[in-house]
This record gives sequence, C-alpha cells and structure tokens, in this order.
Amino acid sequence: MRDDLPVWRSLLFVPVPVEKFVATAADRGADAIILDLEDSVAPSQKAHARTLIAGAIPVVARNGADVVVRVNRPWRLLVRDLEAAVVPGVAALMLTKVDSAEHVRACADIVTELETERGLPAGALKFIVLVETAAGFLRIEQIAKSHPRVVGLSLGSEDFAADTGMQPEPEALFYPKQQTVFAARAAGILPMGFIGSIADFRDQAAFRAMVRRSRRFGFVCASAVHPLQVAVLNEAFAPGAGEVERAERMIAAYDQALAAGLGAVQFEGAMIDVPVVERARSVVRRAAALRRRADG
Repeated sequence: MRDDLPVWRSLLFVPVPVEKFVATAADRGADAIILDLEDSVAPSQKAHARTLIAGAIPVVARNGADVVVRVNRPWRLLVRDLEAAVVPGVAALMLTKVDSAEHVRACADIVTELETERGLPAGALKFIVLVETAAGFLRIEQIAKSHPRVVGLSLGSEDFAADTGMQPEPEALFYPKQQTVFAARAAGILPMGFIGSIADFRDQAAFRAMVRRSRRFGFVCASAVHPLQVAVLNEAFAPGAGEVERAERMIAAYDQALAAGLGAVQFEGAMIDVPVVERARSVVRRAAALRRRADG
C-alpha cells in the first residue's frame, strides 16, 4: 500500500447537530471522528449542520483523532457540503454513493478550487470513497484508482443490500466485500469495513467475531455507528502482542537463514518463504505505526 495512508482502526460517526454526541466523541477512543452531514441528519437540518462543522472540529479532535466529514450525494447538497467542509482541521472527506471515477474526479476539482481560494495545502485533503449501489460496485476498481486523494474504499452494507434487493447478511455480502478488498489493494489504498452490517452493535461477542473474521480477509479498519463498537474495532484491527512477537521471531529467523546462505528456512516446525515473511513484516509495520500514532 501507499506510504501516505492514514493509520486507522476505528472511525466513529457523529451527527453534527447533536451537541452531546459532539461533546463526548473525543473521549470514545476512535482514531477518527466522522462528522456526519448525510444519513444521521434530517433534510430540514442539513443547512444548519453545515454551519456547525468548523466549531465541532476542535472539540472532536482534542484528543488527537483525525476529523472526517461525510457529505451528501445529490450534487446541490454535495457542493454546499464541500463549501462547509474544506476548512482547516479536516483530514478527509467521505464521499457517499460513489458510482463512477468521474464523480470522484469532479469532487476533487471542486476541493482543489476551494483549497486554492482558502490558502490550504494543495492536495492535503483526502477522500474515503463509499460505494453503495450495484452500478458503483461494477466500477469499483476504477473508483478505487480514480484520484490520488483517495486513501480508503468501503462498501456500504445497508445501502448496497437495499439497492440489490438482498439482506445485509455475511453470506450475501461476502463476494462484494471481498471484491472491495481486492480493488483497494490493487489501488494501494485502505480496504475499510467488515463482512456484515454496521447496524448490529448490541451483541458485542458477535460483533467482535465478525470484525476479527473481516481482518483475516484483508480489511484494516472500519467505521462505527455506536461508541460500543470502537473498542472492539481498536482491538480487532490491531496486532496483538503475541502476534507481533511471533512475527519478529519469524523475521529474525528468516534473515539469519538467508545470511547463512540457506535456501530453505524452518520456523517453529514449519517451512516459511517470502510471502509468509512479508506478512510478518506487515504485522510489525502496522504495530509500529499504531505505536507512533499513540505517541502523538
């Protein structure tokens, strides 16, 4: 993956007009806070919600979380959302119901104009692209590679299921979610999400099992609609101490064997080769990146 990607495990949705949620969001432990202008905001409140973005940024970011703003899809709403969200302190925009690479590039053009007008660093504002329709899914590879601003790709389980007439169950979502991982990895960006519905949060054990399974399938972080989900995401999407220690031992054994000129390398009763060791190196890199994030 690219070396300029954010280090995230959890991203917590917060409806901007709900003051008590904004006030407590920074204390939930999420790596990023998504200030939502879309589904959690009633149509009658959207104009007011935009006026609250600038004031909410320092509140939700006070403990070091990155700030993301989720914008609406209809163009007339979207342009107004971009006008409100391209401000200092916002790390990324979550583009919703993305159905083509052209849509992403059009958004990028608008953001570039706003950055220039407002004296913001060119290209600094990143995009998370959210595919939520069958039409978008059939173009997901092109969407993932559409623009350098794109750092993450996710498939919206609930909207995608509604658009395709299926239930948002793991069996039904397995194929499109796996394709999301493939498209993100091919583009060098973050595969975001899990194989299941974001709406289920009361059963913590079931949610934890779903997220751990999703990590095994290649996902690296996901969004949360409830604070209870944050701790689970942080734990499941981070390498455990034992996993890191084993990876470090494997790398040391492999490097030592190569230095000795050995062609076959054994490690704790199994033969290991380049892809196995590269996975171990990824674990160590991920753990180091999370440590750096925690250290500020």
